[in-house]
Amino acid sequence: MPEPEPLAGAPERTRALEILRIHGACTVSFQLLEAGFEYFFHDDGFVAYFDTGQAWVAGGPPIGPAARIRTLAVAFEREAARAGRRVCYFGVEADTVRSLRGKATCVGQQPIWEPAGWPRLRDTSASLRYQLRRAQRKGVVVREVTPGELATDSTTRRGIERVIVRWQGRRPMAPMGFLVDLQPFGHEAERLTLVAERGGRVVGFLAAVPIYGRSGWFFEDLLRADDAPNGTAELLFDAGMQAATRRRSLLVTLGLSPLSGDVPRVLQSARDLAQPLYDFAGLHAFKRKLVPTRWEPVYLVGDHVVCAFFDTLVAFARGSLFRFGLRTFLRGPEVVLHALAVALSAWTVVIAVAAPLQWFPSQTAQTSWIVTHWLVLTGLVELGRRYRPGLAFALATIATVDLVATVLVLATREACPAQSFGQLVLLLCSCAGPMAGSLSLWGLFLRQARGAGRAPRRWRRG
Repeated sequence: MPEPEPLAGAPERTRALEILRIHGACTVSFQLLEAGFEYFFHDDGFVAYFDTGQAWVAGGPPIGPAARIRTLAVAFEREAARAGRRVCYFGVEADTVRSLRGKATCVGQQPIWEPAGWPRLRDTSASLRYQLRRAQRKGVVVREVTPGELATDSTTRRGIERVIVRWQGRRPMAPMGFLVDLQPFGHEAERLTLVAERGGRVVGFLAAVPIYGRSGWFFEDLLRADDAPNGTAELLFDAGMQAATRRRSLLVTLGLSPLSGDVPRVLQSARDLAQPLYDFAGLHAFKRKLVPTRWEPVYLVGDHVVCAFFDTLVAFARGSLFRFGLRTFLRGPEVVLHALAVALSAWTVVIAVAAPLQWFPSQTAQTSWIVTHWLVLTGLVELGRRYRPGLAFALATIATVDLVATVLVLATREACPAQSFGQLVLLLCSCAGPMAGSLSLWGLFLRQARGAGRAPRRWRRG
């Protein structure tokens, strides 16, 4: 595997790391060293931000002496205004909210553990102890990884990459960026990395980054392979807590549980609507199962709440909500399958009542199309219940053949069958429907195949 490309702006990140070691008290502070961030330095502090083109979305609050947070924020906002950008801060914690101008909106909460008290909490949870024993009985062993083992061509690193690729391949949403981008490598000497192995194969990993200003650790990435035994994630977390205890750390967090806790009602509604694409409830339930000592609120701060939320979404979407939505659609998530099934059922009724000689070469062709659509509809319903690669491949192939056949029929007709605007819309739908179905179904098939396959030969940092 080739060497990863060097991070752009390495001198800036070196300078930022020096400041972080002294003043980095926010959970997300170490993530600001990852690719994708730009930097604004002012005196002995800095702000790391993502430029959406319309706004500078800061990751957490300004990093610097506590007494100078407001000064740093004012300088940053003045520079953003000169660049014609709005400003908001995502991932701000309660101790720095008052130092920032703008309205603070709770966007979730993060669980906090005190490593010294972990053995007592673990021993009081029967379900947690059961999960740990399940993984151990299946032969899962967790060990700490040395920085040298994360070299580009090492077996351990390739195993971690394979878990990441398979995990991302199973997610219905396209990979996001900003503060949830998966970047478990870089500054390895500062990190804490553990792997779960079974039979010498990596089946999960935990990547933790330091919270210097609180003598703590942020367990940033905790992933397991789909075929890893139950309890693997819990076993990794337990080993991470023990490692934090050996280092005399004061706290551990798993980071933001988005849209949980005392969030505004509109965000609760957004959480419910987005549930088919992102399992907010499942993520929160997993963190709660690990019996945290307490929960701390996390805020988004901005002058205009609606603009701040929109700008933050664009940052997480890697700069474009349209491209992110298109990439998600092309992955064929379950909600898209349901939408295709509803649209196809309505479309089948439309072509069933259409005049055959105007729209089809013959009545036999019309009947064949109706039967084919009902078979595809049945397959979509079944695929939404349980994914099967053979069925996905067959449906994608049929949708592609349907598209080609529709185009050929229209291309070989002497006159356009559409005689009005409404009929023209139907004509466009006859091509757009199978095209959308074909793209989404092939995307689903390929995503699931990647999720079950090997890591790519090239792994880029950033």
